[in-house]
Amino acid sequence: MPDLSTVQLHVADLQDGIVGLAATNPAVTLRRSARILADMARLLDIPVTLSAAPRPGGPAVIAELTEALPDAPVFVRSGPCAWDDEGVRQAITAHGRPDLVLCGVLTEVVVLHTALAAIEGGFTVQVLVDACGGISARTEEAALRQIEAAGGRVTSVAGFIADLVRDFTTPTGRQVVTGLHGLLAPAH
Repeated sequence: MPDLSTVQLHVADLQDGIVGLAATNPAVTLRRSARILADMARLLDIPVTLSAAPRPGGPAVIAELTEALPDAPVFVRSGPCAWDDEGVRQAITAHGRPDLVLCGVLTEVVVLHTALAAIEGGFTVQVLVDACGGISARTEEAALRQIEAAGGRVTSVAGFIADLVRDFTTPTGRQVVTGLHGLLAPAH
């Protein structure tokens, strides 16, 4: 169980025009998970960085993130690994928080390569599967197994948040429970 003061979040490529391409999680699930995760990060004061694949017209990070986290920096990467981008790597290391939580699209590309590089860089890594999207169930599972074999942890938004907030009777705990109930909303 990580300590809240050691955790930070990096979200990769949750962009309009990309989230709908994921075959393993519908866009509505990715957007809902991202919104709940962003709300929880804001509530719990978890630092967040965002990276984006280069796209015509700009990064177009989904509104579920930009509305909840207007001050989170967005880094437009040039390659498949956010860790390879000097700005992303410096922003993550500058937080001084060794527990990196990752999510994004595509699991088999940016999430996989960023997770492996961060683990190699000395970070503990958790990947949140309900805020990730992959090419196919088979290829996404292979990427997640590779992350686990390297020492990473695979969990969910709810599992991650419940690890951080263990008392739901406190004012913050009640807000967390209410927020996590948003994950139960039916798909539209």
